[in-house]
Amino acid sequence: MADNDLPRIVTTAPDDLALAARALRDGAIVAVPTETVYGLAARADSVEAVAAIYRAKGRPDFNPLIVHVPDLPGAEALAVLDDRARALAAAFWPGPLTMVLPRRDDAPLAAAVTAGLPTVAIRCPAHPVMQAILRESGLPLAAPSANRSGGVSPTTAGHVAASLGARVPVIVDGGACKAGIESTIVALRGDGAWQVLRPGPVTSADLAAVLGQGETHEDRGIEAPGQMTSHYAPGKPVRLNAPEKAADEFYITFGAEGGDATLSRSGDLAEAAARLYAALHEAAHAPQPKVAIAPIPDEGIGAAINDRLRRAAAPL
Repeated sequence: MADNDLPRIVTTAPDDLALAARALRDGAIVAVPTETVYGLAARADSVEAVAAIYRAKGRPDFNPLIVHVPDLPGAEALAVLDDRARALAAAFWPGPLTMVLPRRDDAPLAAAVTAGLPTVAIRCPAHPVMQAILRESGLPLAAPSANRSGGVSPTTAGHVAASLGARVPVIVDGGACKAGIESTIVALRGDGAWQVLRPGPVTSADLAAVLGQGETHEDRGIEAPGQMTSHYAPGKPVRLNAPEKAADEFYITFGAEGGDATLSRSGDLAEAAARLYAALHEAAHAPQPKVAIAPIPDEGIGAAINDRLRRAAAPL
């Protein structure tokens, strides 16, 4: 990335947040921190602004976007929430849970946000900077991860700048993301059933404790972000469940010393989730032509980590 292609990176000071909010109101795209990963935000009611997200990311237009709102009334203005949705909001909002809900007929959303679907994916984020920008702008914001489509998601402002360069004019630097992995996406079906479309920090067990009935599993095609087979890829062949490394591999460990990078030396899955994309970014820029990743327990948030890793390892 050439020096003249560097985006403007601003702080979280009130004047900088006001600048970011003005840019969003004017139809620009702005990279913003959330508790999960950095998002590439634009006003969700503008065809031109949403198109700028798709251009910057190189994102296929059949892949819908998550709309971020500051609170429950913001969600009610865009979607139809039943008692189940309100119970989930009470339990997990603000936080890393996205709900796929019926879109209101009069919802002020650009058609590309929902990719032609009758539903909309909505989240109320917990990050104080994202909350401040939502309230300062007064807009619902469409915000997929702030990276080129299919690549490793960004958890720092530097990751955003390296991936998008001048495609994003402003990046708000809120430090490293706490959760480090995208939100859980749950679809609430009209027949009372529910389905996790993308695993994340809120687990199926967490959802079942609120919703009370078992999860359904059905294939309705792409209903939400993160469902494409190949995603989160470091641009190199990835070998999963590797007990040891080969000479030509960048080795990512879990629960052990050694390796070229580690997700968690102590075997902490929450720490592993927070470190996942940073480790994949390291692997992408390492001299080794391949990547190997140690086994990760497939329980709790480990299910979300393994979901991302399977997609990172899938052929392009």
